[in-house]
Amino acid sequence: MHKTVQNLLNIKTQIKTKIIELKYNYTPEIIAVSKTFSMDHIRPLIESGHIHFGENKVQEALEKWTSIKQDFPKIKLHLIGKLQTNKVKFVLPLFDYIHSLDSLKLAGKISEQQTIKNFKPKLFIQVNIGNEPQKSGIEIDSVENFYKKCVEDFKLNIVGLMCIPPFDKDSKPYFTKMRELSNNLNLRDISMGMSNDYMEAINQGSTFIRVGSKIFGARG
Repeated sequence: MHKTVQNLLNIKTQIKTKIIELKYNYTPEIIAVSKTFSMDHIRPLIESGHIHFGENKVQEALEKWTSIKQDFPKIKLHLIGKLQTNKVKFVLPLFDYIHSLDSLKLAGKISEQQTIKNFKPKLFIQVNIGNEPQKSGIEIDSVENFYKKCVEDFKLNIVGLMCIPPFDKDSKPYFTKMRELSNNLNLRDISMGMSNDYMEAINQGSTFIRVGSKIFGARG
């Protein structure tokens, strides 16, 4: 068995134990963050039946995934990095999910392209949950109005919220706040938790975790 497949199975076992403990009626999806890794590392996961993969650079994703998605149509590709408005036309329909909706300008571009391409991606609003000036995302107090504009004005398919907590602080209070925001908007999904904190994210209701190094190992 390839090491990446074994690593993924170990994570699934860990999560299964946790959701039994928490008595959840759902299992969080694991996004295998494959950015910078070649298909030699990724293909064993695909062949084992895993379908959720994450990339953060549009050009890299186009080169890696355009043909493989035709061979494996069940694959769901997630854009987890910042999306520039001039790249939106290349993103659809390659990416099924976009986790970094962070401005009305970007919302307008996605709306325009989903009409042209006749393809509506599933979108997560990126929340600047730690109010960090260096990070992208919608401020907490603005999330509700931003959500309404995206749905009502731009007809976007908003499925949830996404966050990246401050890396040098305990993630728990930020994840708890995300759950509150999500519940207030009656959204189905929350994208939060990475290799270092995904179990705490699951404790707080995450439905998509983004795991890279725990599956693929350290990046060079």
